[in-house]
Amino acid sequence: MSDVIVVGAGVVGAACAYYAARAGLDVTVVDRGPVAGGTTGAGEGNVLVSDKEPGPELELALLSNGLWRELAETRGGFEFEPKGGLVVAETAEIQDRLTELARKQGVEHESVAAGALRNLEPHLADGLAGGVFYPQDAQVQPMLAAARLLRHGADSYGHGAVRLRLGVTVTGFVRSGDRVTGVRTDRGDILGGAVVNAAGTWGGELAALAGVSLPVLPRRGFILVTEPLAEPLIRHKVYTAAYVTNVASDSAALETSAVVEGTQAGTVLIGASRERVGFDRTTSVPVLARLAEQAVALFPALRGVRVIRSYCGFRPYCPDHLPVIGADPRAPGLYHACGHEGAGIGLAPATGHLLAQLLTGREPALDPHPFRPDRFPEEPR
Repeated sequence: MSDVIVVGAGVVGAACAYYAARAGLDVTVVDRGPVAGGTTGAGEGNVLVSDKEPGPELELALLSNGLWRELAETRGGFEFEPKGGLVVAETAEIQDRLTELARKQGVEHESVAAGALRNLEPHLADGLAGGVFYPQDAQVQPMLAAARLLRHGADSYGHGAVRLRLGVTVTGFVRSGDRVTGVRTDRGDILGGAVVNAAGTWGGELAALAGVSLPVLPRRGFILVTEPLAEPLIRHKVYTAAYVTNVASDSAALETSAVVEGTQAGTVLIGASRERVGFDRTTSVPVLARLAEQAVALFPALRGVRVIRSYCGFRPYCPDHLPVIGADPRAPGLYHACGHEGAGIGLAPATGHLLAQLLTGREPALDPHPFRPDRFPEEPR
């Protein structure tokens, strides 16, 4: 019997397991697929503060940013790049709005005049009105990050330990009275003192098995990957102001914005699209074409670069754009760590750290109330 069962071996589940083990808890991680087989494996690896509105998510992002840097120093092995992010403006009006947002955020930033943009990104297109540079923005390789967190958690520190149960599907919950005391799976029951729902986009479906409602919905996104380049073309994460608007949007319709960055492998990642179409994985050539067109408009030098593949994933969207973190009073013994939309990789360490504090009764690093699982209106039955 474990102290904690974490359902989901993506980066959020891995972070929950890692920090719970550091807090002295024995953890079993259960996933129906491989490590990082869901949304984590389809992510860009963003560790961003630049796209967060002032408020609880930005506070969580700042905590997580520091934890990622600490993990990079003490654990490493997941291609952490503190490259910074550059948000560019097409017009003077948009530049004014970006500057005002940065001021309200209160995070490290630098307004960049149009004439100084190429000091940061020599290959940017002509005609841009300026931008804002965020030095705290960073990138990780998300699949490596999840794997490394699980491996270091399994090393146990002489305190807690992490065990993996992959290829195991959760089919329900074990209860003692009203309390959740484990999970039922297609390989038998697994008992534990608490269960953490870190099932990402499928967090709502898992919650429903416990008889509680979480409005977590899939928001599909595509990414293009170019051939490896001999010389780095793009120095930072670069995106247009429309990306910030799309992140905060409630629309189910297709939205795209230029997001371009390089990787340590020499490839260039191109996004970003958002649309709510359920779990439809059908490749949309028009969407891919639009992403390529937007990337070339931002970096004309990409016109001669070949795209070698594309992939899609499903962001776990919540209506208020905040993740669900903490104990569920409707099902004692059940905790949630899901609903991060496109920010799960960046917010993973803070989520795991906060969950471990809540599981062990310690003072949380920040106020968990805005992320409480029962904040949504109950759906009629």
